[in-house]
Amino acid sequence: MARREETAQETEAPPPTATLGVGMVGYAFMGAAHSQGWRTAGHVFDLPVRPVLAAICGRDRTAVEAAAARHGWAAAETDWRALIARDDVQLVDICTPGDSHAEIAIAALEAGKHVLCEKPLANTVAEAEAMAEAAERAAARGQVAIVGFNYRKVPALTYARALIEEGRLGTLRHVRATYLQDWLVDPESPLTWRLEREHAGSGALGDLGAHIVDLAQYLAGEPLAGVSAISETFVRERPVLAGPAAGLSGAPDGTARGAVTVDDAALFTGRLASGALASFEATRMAAGRKNALRLEINGELGSIAFDLERLNELSFHDHTEPAVSAGFRRILVTEPEHPYLEAWWPPGHGLGYEHTFVHQARDVVRAITEGRAAVPSFADGLQVQRVLAAVEESAAKNSTYTPVPF
Repeated sequence: MARREETAQETEAPPPTATLGVGMVGYAFMGAAHSQGWRTAGHVFDLPVRPVLAAICGRDRTAVEAAAARHGWAAAETDWRALIARDDVQLVDICTPGDSHAEIAIAALEAGKHVLCEKPLANTVAEAEAMAEAAERAAARGQVAIVGFNYRKVPALTYARALIEEGRLGTLRHVRATYLQDWLVDPESPLTWRLEREHAGSGALGDLGAHIVDLAQYLAGEPLAGVSAISETFVRERPVLAGPAAGLSGAPDGTARGAVTVDDAALFTGRLASGALASFEATRMAAGRKNALRLEINGELGSIAFDLERLNELSFHDHTEPAVSAGFRRILVTEPEHPYLEAWWPPGHGLGYEHTFVHQARDVVRAITEGRAAVPSFADGLQVQRVLAAVEESAAKNSTYTPVPF
């Protein structure tokens, strides 16, 4: 057996010699997650080029050098313009707060770089439009621009999209989506950048709502045509940070307080272009819910349900079966025939949150090297931004139904 295994290893194709130099701006929560993806993708999937962690960028020299050492980046920069100018960087990965996305992404695209940008694409529709236009110009030069909606890369959700495309649900009628977290329930949780409009654009709406809006449109295969919304900020002042944030939190300075200028929760209903109805709830104030992203889609022929906290499972109901035996069945999405699973573990050995970033890195590399469509595209990110803007407009106008251009 050992001899056969050695022979199999010897006959495998050697690792690719061509490389894709990645430069990342930002090094905190999302920076760590993206680093994991770039570091791992080439070791798991057979990629045509090998991602190389060329350089990471942050304003604090000490902190960014520590992040480079921790996550395996070859060099550190303190100016994103210097990172873009590096000859060993072919792709710029943007993991900064939303207020800097447009400036960095457009500069990188104009410099001839490929771009991966975290969600939401921007803080305003105008910024997102400028980014999408820059991406369209860059595409004509062979560049790729992708927005980081990583939950599309959960194998169960990619498989759910395939079932819907196959017509297994028939005509869609309802989409229900919630994303519930509780890390802001404590009114003494400090005022991080995610609670300041000038940096984050919006609160739970942009942070969590962007994900479920994108997933709803991705799974349904059509855009939202209009929304009616309400939102609320429950805690309007919080302790100011004494230093830099650590992940989603940080140490308050103990005295000063600052204003929260974004929503704590947003609820909205909507109508898809086909006429199907949709409902959404996004909050960071749901006590006991850690990362509860849940989706259910009902069609004339069946239904699909998903819970991110059980991300290796998909619930599917085939309504064409006899009622006496019909019902939701649990599909364990770990077979090699399921999306992304051909390169991972034997059936039944589940994946986790971090694997979505590995899958994202794989898809970016293949889009660049194989001429595949860049998805989710900046145009997809722009469409989500238009929905978020319509939600805010509706909430400001006592839930008035607000059309979404598409």
